[in-house]
Formats: sequence, structure tokens, C-alpha cells
Amino acid sequence: MILRSANWLVLVTLVEFGRSTQPSAPEPVSAPLRELPWGQLNFLHTTDTHGWHAGHLQEPSFTGDWGDYISFAQRLHEKANNEGRDLLLIDTGDRIEGNGLYDASDPKGIYTRAIFKEQEIDVICVGNHELYHKASSDNEYLSTVPNSHGNYLASNLDIIDPNSGERVPLAPRFKKFTTKNQGIRILAFGFLFDFKGNANNTIVEAVEKTVQQSWFLEAIHDREVDLFLVAGHVPLDSPEYRSIFKAIRRVQWDTAIQFFGGHTHIRDYFKYDSKAYSLESGRYMETIGFMSITGLSTGRQSSPRPPVAENTLSSLKFARRYIDNNLYSFHHHSSLNSTTFPTAHGRNVSAMIASARKDLKLDHRFGCAPQDLWTNRAPFPHQNSIFSWLQVQVLPDMVSEPTRKNIPRLVIVNTGGIRFDIFKGPFTIDTTYTVSPFTSGFRYIRDVPFHTAKRLKRILNQEVPQLVEIQHELAAHLPVSSKTQAAAFEGPKESFDHYYGSANQMPLSSESDMPLIPGYTTHDAAGSDGDDTIHSPIKFYTVPNVIESRVAFPTSEAGNAEDPEKVDLVYIDFIERYVLWVLKFLGTEYEIGDTEAYMEGKELTGLISEWVEGNWKGDC
Repeated sequence: MILRSANWLVLVTLVEFGRSTQPSAPEPVSAPLRELPWGQLNFLHTTDTHGWHAGHLQEPSFTGDWGDYISFAQRLHEKANNEGRDLLLIDTGDRIEGNGLYDASDPKGIYTRAIFKEQEIDVICVGNHELYHKASSDNEYLSTVPNSHGNYLASNLDIIDPNSGERVPLAPRFKKFTTKNQGIRILAFGFLFDFKGNANNTIVEAVEKTVQQSWFLEAIHDREVDLFLVAGHVPLDSPEYRSIFKAIRRVQWDTAIQFFGGHTHIRDYFKYDSKAYSLESGRYMETIGFMSITGLSTGRQSSPRPPVAENTLSSLKFARRYIDNNLYSFHHHSSLNSTTFPTAHGRNVSAMIASARKDLKLDHRFGCAPQDLWTNRAPFPHQNSIFSWLQVQVLPDMVSEPTRKNIPRLVIVNTGGIRFDIFKGPFTIDTTYTVSPFTSGFRYIRDVPFHTAKRLKRILNQEVPQLVEIQHELAAHLPVSSKTQAAAFEGPKESFDHYYGSANQMPLSSESDMPLIPGYTTHDAAGSDGDDTIHSPIKFYTVPNVIESRVAFPTSEAGNAEDPEKVDLVYIDFIERYVLWVLKFLGTEYEIGDTEAYMEGKELTGLISEWVEGNWKGDC
């Protein structure tokens, strides 16, 4: 198999010696598995991968890399072709920001764009992270879209062409195509939720407005369609998807609709009606979603399906599976083994990833974490919480403007800026970006009355009635649905140390008589049998939108902290608009002109690595 990226052709010679997954990744361990529910039309789905194309190098459940996924897709294509079924691949955005493989390169993404395009994906759409900065959205338009050969769809997104200066669609609005083996006629769209935080070179049109456009209405009136396919970076049970569903149903009341979603980082499955379902497949290359539909009509019938009741799709069957991204699952579901499973193409892409990681020095060690620190697997505050660690140790030590270091300050950071856990063991360049990938610096307002400043945290965390709307983007959100969360808390309480005393997270059990090891135990609209790997539940805890550190406060003669009259109000720049909103809500007149850079040129990501280098010394 020749690599699709010419820049990496030299790596083809590595195929004979290259191993699948990354060299430092732990081996997956056997576990009880559920079979894939193959149907007439089948899908593999990825979303919110955020640069994790190397897989998880400290978690055995998720060690598959993008090369392994390429091999898996090829082997499932072979199975589908042999059995006369069809298989399509879907990706629903947020491919960037969140891992050193993307964030450590200069410019960002030069490796991951080449790696991503090696997988042949049938329908692709944008995520909000591709749009935060002009550079990344230009890269989508100039690189990812053409590399996708007409499979990238942008139904409600325009961009200012960087060459012509004209407003144009980022990609085609929709496409109609026919499946290879059965001739199933599919009309596909690619949507983004009603995102408002994009850079000014892109324009996101509200979904409700888009579905009223003449091009959309004309497209959905096509009667020679067996399936509407909506790929979107959109939560499943959302106003946006309900608008699309209702718009299609007003015109085509009995045609099957399959939605694929993203953005909320959870495994989820949702039913709109008996002929319309949706799937979301997690985050960070932890999950490969599998979806199947049986009972579809096909374009190989003698005439188009008539719009009458005698040919309704009452026999349609939808099914889903959430696959843990590791070779044990891949081998099982492909009925192959370590010798017969890997493809030449997949191994070469794994070698591409290993080479990129070496070039970027992602294994360079800043220090050794003495324990696991969790985003959502420990409550806050708690000694095992990454947010308690930031609040008590990192922010007080590192957030200090030299000219104002002795002035009392409140430091506020949103928990959504911390993206992942820290595991006991090496803390590397890669770890830095998985924990905090964003280029967020600090700003401040000097000499804010303390009686005002101290109220911000409670309002930002929505602990009191308020008029300010606080968006979900501030917080570190649970990686499971509310149904899954509720089910986990119904079970017996488990000890963290019992399962996570070592550096590895969620090892899989190979012994049938051993207790199930904690992992994803998804509860969705179809029940609790969606995960391919059978685990015991993990408890996830909600955390506040923001945390606050009080630094350089005066103390009494007895050593007790005292309230200052005024403080420097220091905050991560991403939340500036919320800080100003709350201050106005509190009756002050602070405006953007009253804010200043704090520790100019310093970012939270760098401060974390500096703290680790100075405090977590020693051998792992």
C-alpha cells in the first residue's frame, strides 16, 4: 500500500519491521466482548479525536493508533465486500487541539494533517475547534477539504477565501452518492452546531436558518433517496438536530435518517422516531463507533420508492456498538490476529506517527508525577483532583507578575481549559499538551474591591441566581451521558487506589473469574449493551466552571489569612467576556479598556510544565 502523503513515502520501507500501535504503548489485555451487530449498511465513526492519532500511551484500553484504525477499516471493508454488505466511514470534527502530535508542531498540525488523510473517510465535517483561529480554519479549507476528495461537507459554514477574499462555502453543502455493493442511495449533509466563538474569517449560519434555504429544501425533496445521512459536530438531543429532523420529516415522512454527532465527548445514541437514530462516539481516540442499519430500500429497484404507505420502512432495524480503541478489540471484531490483522498501509501510518513523535520530542520528560490526578474521576476539592492540585500548588506558585508579586490577587481559571488527566509516571511534552493544549494567557484588572471580586466565582459557577448566561464551554464536562452517570452512582462505591494504584488506567482483565475492570458502561436510548468491552462502572464527578486561588493575602499575627481591601483580579484570557459580564452584573463599570496583560507571553500550558520541572524531580 502506497501512502497517500508524498512527504512520507520514505517510511514505506519500514513496513516489514514496524509494529502496530506506538512502541511505548502498553499491550491491551483480553476482556469479555460483545459482537458487532452487522447489518445491511454499516458505519465506522470517529469524532473529537483532538490530535490523539497516536492513541493513549498510558491506558491499555485505548492504545490503538490511526494506523491500527486504518488496518481495522480495511479488514472490515474486506468482510463487508465478501458478504455483500456496505461499510462507510464518518468523521464529525474536532480533529485538532488536545495532543502534542498536533499542538507541538510549528506551524500546528503539519504532522496530523498528513496522518489523518491516510484514512479514506466517506463523509467528513468540521468541528468548532477547527474554527477558533484563522490559521486552523484556513488549513481546513486549503488542505483537509481538498485532501478529502469531495467527501468534506459544510452545510452551514462559509469562509473568507484567503486568496480571493470572497465569502465561499468551506466545502460542498451536500452530496448524493450510491454505495458500492448494494446501490443504496444516500443524501449526505455536514453541519456544525450554532457556534459563535469562531474567528472572523468564518461564518457559521444557524441551523434553523439553513434548513429554510432553497438549496436545502430542493435537496431533501429528492424522492430517489434511500437514506438521509447527517454528519455533524452537534450534540444528539439538540435543537439543531431536531430542526434538521423536522425539516426532513415535513417532506419525507418515511425515509430513514441516520445522524452522527459530536462535541460533547460522550458515547451516546438517540432515537428521533422509528426510522431516525443518531450516534456519538466519545472523544480522544478512545472509541470507534459502529452503527448498522438493516431494511433499507436500494436504488437497484426498478423504480423510485413511492411516497405511499405500502412501502414504508416498518422493518428497519438500527443497532450500535462502542468499540474500545485497542488491538484486542480490533483482532476480535475482524476475526484476525497479530499476524494476519495489520495491513502494510496501517503499519506505515503507525511508523509515520512514531517518526512525528520523535521529531517533536514528545517523550521529553519534565518530571515524574507522584500520583494520578483526575479531571472527573475525583470530586472537587479532593487530593486526587487535578483542579485541587492547580488551585493549591500550581497557580499560587506560578501566576505572579514580578512588578506586582506582593499585591493580593484572585486567580480564576476555567476548568474546561484542563482537558485530561495526569497519570502517575513520566510527565512529558506530550502530557503538557494533553492536559492543557490551549494558547491561553492571563489578563487582569488591578485594584478591584475584594468584596466585589470574591463574588465572581460563585456567579461564574452558577451557585446563585443571576442574569448572566454562562456557557457550557467554561467547564470540564463529564465524558459520559447523564444516564450513564446516574447508573454509575447507583452501584457500590469503588476505591481509586484499588484499580489505579499503578500508572496504567483501566487495564482489561483476561481472567473470566476476576472482577470486571472499570471502564465505559454506557447507558443510552437503546439500553446498556452498547459497549463492546464489558466493564464495571467508573464514577465521574461534576466539577465547577471555574476554580479560584487566593495568593499573597495578608495574614494576622496568628497566621490566619485576612481579607484585603483590594486585589488584582487575574483570569485566563478565554473567560474575559464572562468576567466583564459578571462585573457589570455586580454593578461595576469595568470595561475591556480596564484590562491588561498579566505575565505577558506566559501561557497556562507552559506554567504547568515549568512547575512540574521544578517540583516533580526524580526517576519514574
